[in-house]
Amino acid sequence: LPYSFYSQPRSLGSRPKYREQSNAAEKEKVPVHYCNIMIDPRVVRGNVLSVRHPPQSTEPSTLEVKRQRRAQKQGLARRLTQEQIRTGTPEPVEGREHVYVQTELYLEEISDHIIEVDEECQTDEFLDRPPTPLFIPAKTGKDVATQIEEGELFDFDIEVKPILEVLVGKTVEQALLEVMEEEELAQLWSHQRAFAELRNAEFAELQRLEEQDRRIREEKERRRLEHLEKLRKQKETAEKIAARAFAQRYLADLIPSVFNNLHESGFFYDPIERNIETEFLPWLMSEVEKTLQKKVLGRMMLDSLIRMVVEKRLDEFSRPPPSDQTEAPAEEPRETDAAPQVSGEADAADQPVEEKEETDQPVDEE
Repeated sequence: LPYSFYSQPRSLGSRPKYREQSNAAEKEKVPVHYCNIMIDPRVVRGNVLSVRHPPQSTEPSTLEVKRQRRAQKQGLARRLTQEQIRTGTPEPVEGREHVYVQTELYLEEISDHIIEVDEECQTDEFLDRPPTPLFIPAKTGKDVATQIEEGELFDFDIEVKPILEVLVGKTVEQALLEVMEEEELAQLWSHQRAFAELRNAEFAELQRLEEQDRRIREEKERRRLEHLEKLRKQKETAEKIAARAFAQRYLADLIPSVFNNLHESGFFYDPIERNIETEFLPWLMSEVEKTLQKKVLGRMMLDSLIRMVVEKRLDEFSRPPPSDQTEAPAEEPRETDAAPQVSGEADAADQPVEEKEETDQPVDEE
């Protein structure tokens, strides 16, 4: 059902133009009635669009009763229809329970909190009323006086004497108590000073004894450490002496044998012999090898020259003779014609030998 006001509308009363100002005493006398609108059932909190049942009055009308019954029937019918339309789910097994899960495409945040919106309105402030002038009533009536004779009310000496005696007695008593308290405090302070002096003397004696005990303990510890250091040095001295004697006995035969082994291994050598072996002999071998290489090179060059001459002569002999020589009758070669050829051949044969001698000459010179 839509929301409706429970109370009937009524017109507002007239409001004064100025704020009333009264004395503080009058304000205290007049009781002030306060009300809490948070507990007023007529004030709606939360969403005003939701269904809200109005508070039941003591004497509900027939129209309101019919309206409530109709709303209950409609709600029950709607609930039964939703239960019939909704497919049933089998009961969970023992120890488990069903949980509602959103299966829509877009998830929606579920919250029991109703959306609330704060609204406010501002009323016109009361205008300050001008101060009311002080009211002074007019004087009416007649002045009347009362005459009191001397001694009519009370006698000062008779009335004040007992009070004064009490005050003086209490003052003297209080003074005596204070004096006694001061004496007692003085005695307590003297006892405290004596106790403090005795305690300080005992504390000083205790400190002296503790210091003496500490010095004795430190001296004892120092003597013990000196004795341990002395025993350690004696042990080290004995071990050093024993080690020195053992080393002397062990090294008596070790040094000659070591020198013999080093001499046999080649650690002790003649410097001249070592210089000849390490420097002269390698130089000599390198020079001999160079000389042999030069001789081999000369022989190879001689062999190549001889081969070249032999190949050239073989080519000349293998050629056919010219045509004019074939037509002429064969004549015996003369000694004069053959001699130059022989001499030429001898010169050609002797030329490599001379070249050989020339090639060998630098080797011999070297």
